[in-house]
Parts: sequence; structure tokens; C-alpha cells
Amino acid sequence: MKTITKIIAFVGVIALFISCASEPSLQKYYIDSQEDKNFISIDVPASVLSLKEDVSPEAKEAVESLKKFNILAFKKDGNNEAEFKAEQTKVKAILKDNRFKELMRVKDKGMSFVIKYEGDDDSMDEVIVYATDKTKGFALIRVLGDNMEPAKIMKLANSINKVDSDGFKQLEGLFKSTE
Repeated sequence: MKTITKIIAFVGVIALFISCASEPSLQKYYIDSQEDKNFISIDVPASVLSLKEDVSPEAKEAVESLKKFNILAFKKDGNNEAEFKAEQTKVKAILKDNRFKELMRVKDKGMSFVIKYEGDDDSMDEVIVYATDKTKGFALIRVLGDNMEPAKIMKLANSINKVDSDGFKQLEGLFKSTE
């Protein structure tokens, strides 16, 4: 009887391990997609962001709490519509996980942005930006930092026009050079 109980317990542990290991994660998705020809993947230090002088102290603190951005972009073209839809489905399934809390959602002229975060209401572990355009593709951006506060990140998002865009212009040039 003890042997049967041990076997059942062992099978249960193995089943639990397999079910946990097979759950899709954002980190695994990034790793798996980096070698795919449809994707562009770059890591960018937060130092590319610099603020103009007239921003709020909260926005400045938000920028100081950022470490880096992991950017994964799917570039849609006339030949990869099926892959585009399949990858969108994967990303949406990952982002439905209850550990990601929604911060903001915006839709405008064929584009949509969803900003989610992982962590608690006082300190976020990471912020995830999922931006999609029906004609160009999508980008999945992981914002990593220390003691990121949702209220301050929202202040930063609302004052994004006060970000000095030199660093972003360099990134834009990098994306255009891959076309």
C-alpha cells in the first residue's frame, strides 16, 4: 500500500512539474522569438531617456527607477500574415496571466497600446508595453527597473512629450536600417 501511495505521489509531482514548465512565460517568449526572422530584438539601457527641464519631480523619479528596456518587435509584411496572427495570439495569452495587472489601454487609428505591470500597487517589478499596428506589426517592450511606482510611471507616460528624443531617434534609425 505504501508503494502505491509513493508512486501516486511521484506521478503527481511529475505532472505538477510538467504543467508548470509548459506554461508560456514572457521571458521564454522573448528567448524563443529572438532567432525568428520576423522579429527584431534589442536591449536598450534606460540612459537613452533624458528629460527636458520642465518635467515633474515624479517623472524624474520614474526615469531614475528604470534600468533597461527589452524590445521585441514583429515586423509584418505581405508574406507573414499567418505568423503575425499566431504570434499575436501567443502574446495575448501570456499577457492574460493574472500576475500582470493592467495600467492603461489606448486604441487610436488602427494602433493599440496595452500597458501592464507585474508587482504590487506600490512597487512594480516590470512594466510591459504591448503595442500593435494592423499594418506594421507589434512590439513587446519589457521595462525593467528598481522600485518603479505605478503613479510615477503614469506621470512619466503622461509627460512623454517632454522626453528628449535623441535616444529614440537613434533607435528609430536602427529599426529603419533593418528594413
